[in-house]
Amino acid sequence: MNRDHLRDLGATVAAALLVAAAVLVGTAIERDHGTLRVNWPPLLATWQPHVGPGTPAAIVVAVAVVACGPAVAARLRWRTLLWSTWGASTAWIGSLALVDGWQRGIAGRLTTRHEYLRVIDRFQDIPATLRDFTHHILLQSPDNWPAHVAGHPPAAPITFVLLDRVGLGGGGWAGVWCITVGASACAAVLVAVRALVGEGHARRATPFLVLAPAAVWTGTSADGYFAAVAAWTIAFLALAVTGQRPRLAGAAAGLLFGLTCYLSYGLTLFAVIGAAVLLLGGPRRLRPLPYVVAGAAVVPLAFTLAGFDWWEAYRLLVDRYYQGAGGVRPYGYWVWANLACTVLIVGPATVAALRRAGGAFPRSRAQLVDVRGASPDFRLALLVAAVLAALLVADLSGMSKAETERIWLPFAQWLLAACALLPRPRPWLAAQAVLALLINHLLLTGW
Repeated sequence: MNRDHLRDLGATVAAALLVAAAVLVGTAIERDHGTLRVNWPPLLATWQPHVGPGTPAAIVVAVAVVACGPAVAARLRWRTLLWSTWGASTAWIGSLALVDGWQRGIAGRLTTRHEYLRVIDRFQDIPATLRDFTHHILLQSPDNWPAHVAGHPPAAPITFVLLDRVGLGGGGWAGVWCITVGASACAAVLVAVRALVGEGHARRATPFLVLAPAAVWTGTSADGYFAAVAAWTIAFLALAVTGQRPRLAGAAAGLLFGLTCYLSYGLTLFAVIGAAVLLLGGPRRLRPLPYVVAGAAVVPLAFTLAGFDWWEAYRLLVDRYYQGAGGVRPYGYWVWANLACTVLIVGPATVAALRRAGGAFPRSRAQLVDVRGASPDFRLALLVAAVLAALLVADLSGMSKAETERIWLPFAQWLLAACALLPRPRPWLAAQAVLALLINHLLLTGW
């Protein structure tokens, strides 16, 4: 075993120790003080070993991707690869969700008292509800919104209102929507990596994007859907700045970024990743910017004209956050335990890959400045570094104390792309699959 492989193993051992510390310290804090508000820290989960109807399918998908994924990803035609990746990811996410059964794993996820489907009937008059939205965010306000509705801009609940209006109402359709749309994030990451880094790296990352431990939560929360919208934002921006239909792709990127910001306040941090995409773009990378800006204005303008004040809503959300569990959960624990959650959603392979990405950074200042002429490994490392920077801001903000296994799903998708740097994929893929299967079968996750 060479030195690089030993360092990879060392990084994964260190990450495992971080997770173990988060479990042990968190369990002690919750037992003695009850301030973490989670049953199996650092995850919102309960220890409950179980199997379900999705168990055989999940094992089959895992074995197939580990055995055949790298070879298939290397030789499929590009468009076929994108569709196949989406399909395989859907199968992996769906089978993991079904380990908990249809009702608890899919149909009932978005119908609990904290979720979006509880407020469908309050959006009979959408413009009127938008004008009144901020009046129900605080806990002491009359008919205050459920936690997730209050915690997000109204594009999130409106998505499920519109699904209901076209005949796709109820928890089953909402769950299928989150699984199907959420799975497309894999294809979006591939499109972006191919445009910014190279097709070879995109193909090597493919099986890791499919077999992500993050799939445990992608199909069981609306954050999987948010992750896909954010991912396609970056994908279209990557296409625009590398000269592939800059007007159309730029406008699409802007439109989706505007929607992203009205799905989740925290996903405004994708602007950091967008800045890295601009840096990695081609010689005409600034050409699409007017179209990006124009597209980005559409959704905010529509909501503002309808009477929703994003800034006021966010200010009130901060107050609501500290009125609830956010005001009880200790920052001193979660500021590092959130990182342990991230290890669990991206898996040991990503930890090793991030170590390699750090080594891909050139040591001279001149090489750092010449981004467009840099090696593909460095370009991928720069993209991943922007994702880590965005996560660091989210972590230090104190607005993501706990539940980051779902809240940070949009960022996790991009960290997985670093696995293209791993030279021997199959053992790492197997480790990813085993981690996801163990979490899903040993714990009853809250999402």
